[in-house]
Amino acid sequence: MNKKLAALGTGLLALALPVLADAPAGPAMADFKVINSGDTAWMLTSTALVLFMTIPGLALFYGGMVRKKNVLATLMQSFAITALVTVLWAVIGYSLAFTVGSPYLGDLSRFLLSGMDYLADTKKVAVHPSAGTIPESVFMMFQMTFAIITPALITGAFAERMKFSALLIFTALWSLLVYVPVAHWVWAPGGWMADKGVLDFAGGTVVHINAGIAGLICALVMGKRVGFGKEAMPPHNLILTLIGASMLWVGWFGFNAGSAGAADGRAGMAMVTTQVATGIAALAWTFAEWIHKKKPSVLGIASGAVAGLVAITPAAGFVDVKGALIIGAVAGVVCFWGATGLKHMLGYDDSLDAFGVHGVGGIVGALLTGVFAVKSIGGSEGSLATQALGVGVTVVYCAIITFVLLKVIDLVVGLRVAEDEEREGLDVVLHGERVE
Repeated sequence: MNKKLAALGTGLLALALPVLADAPAGPAMADFKVINSGDTAWMLTSTALVLFMTIPGLALFYGGMVRKKNVLATLMQSFAITALVTVLWAVIGYSLAFTVGSPYLGDLSRFLLSGMDYLADTKKVAVHPSAGTIPESVFMMFQMTFAIITPALITGAFAERMKFSALLIFTALWSLLVYVPVAHWVWAPGGWMADKGVLDFAGGTVVHINAGIAGLICALVMGKRVGFGKEAMPPHNLILTLIGASMLWVGWFGFNAGSAGAADGRAGMAMVTTQVATGIAALAWTFAEWIHKKKPSVLGIASGAVAGLVAITPAAGFVDVKGALIIGAVAGVVCFWGATGLKHMLGYDDSLDAFGVHGVGGIVGALLTGVFAVKSIGGSEGSLATQALGVGVTVVYCAIITFVLLKVIDLVVGLRVAEDEEREGLDVVLHGERVE
């Protein structure tokens, strides 16, 4: 086991050496701007709201949907990912994602956050070009919360069957090899997707398509849960799920309105479109389920709300209320189909609908951003062809790298717990604890 881990570490070091060799000695490109205290206060608040989305929001949302024997393990996944990605982002992830570097990846000029002016106040100071009128430390923290929630979303696809050791290795590698490059392409100065005009206000491609496609690949590679399709696997506590969904809805205002980077009119518009799209998506899913299954469910309306939040994310700062209504309504219906009809038709076990909601909703939102973007709101007119390019490249890149990572990790430590351990439950088997 130790030899395999050592071999894996040596391989990763070999991959990193070219980047280290090319890293410039000086700091990343900076600009001199006046730090705005109002913008900074809003972004500090938004950062806390987005972190609130993962712990406790997503943790409870997912935790309530699994069986009782796996609830602690599910909560643990979100919590552990928060801790792990925090360290990775501060050490190297932020530098590779948001320094100028090349169109495809940043450099190491912010390794261990070196060169950052931590005490920037109202004076004119050198700040990162993406940070606008807030200190770079706040910008870095805000982006960290996005890097945290993305791999946490993936866990919904393989819930109740992955080893904890495999989860930690997968999260670390996937964050650096998938999330970081795509974030650089879309959001960093000089990123190639940004230069092509791909619009992603708050993470349709970077967060949701990335997480959804990775979740689908995980579900396909790892296979179905023991007893899937033969045994009933109802959520053990929908109260937790609804509380978690409510926390996600509230926290999402930091996610979307915070992505304006300032306390301004665009942030206000992003908040409006987020609320409207979420409301109509929740209703659309509910009525679709009501028609199809004859009863509207609590799980359905909560899932519909999350689908609306996902779909409006890339569009929030680019569309008006009309666009938000259409995007939300389409997402509610299409994600209901993705989480029910598509999954059952193709027979894969996306345990908590990570792909059905985040993958499908992210694709819907990203494409419709190209249709409904209003230049007077976001400064850009959308292009369906350009958005399709961004979606397509993200899907293919994420799918390939995720597949390779899973296969390598399976060879090194194994991906799944044993069948008898899965039947006993991950809480006891992996963590030695249980909910009484």
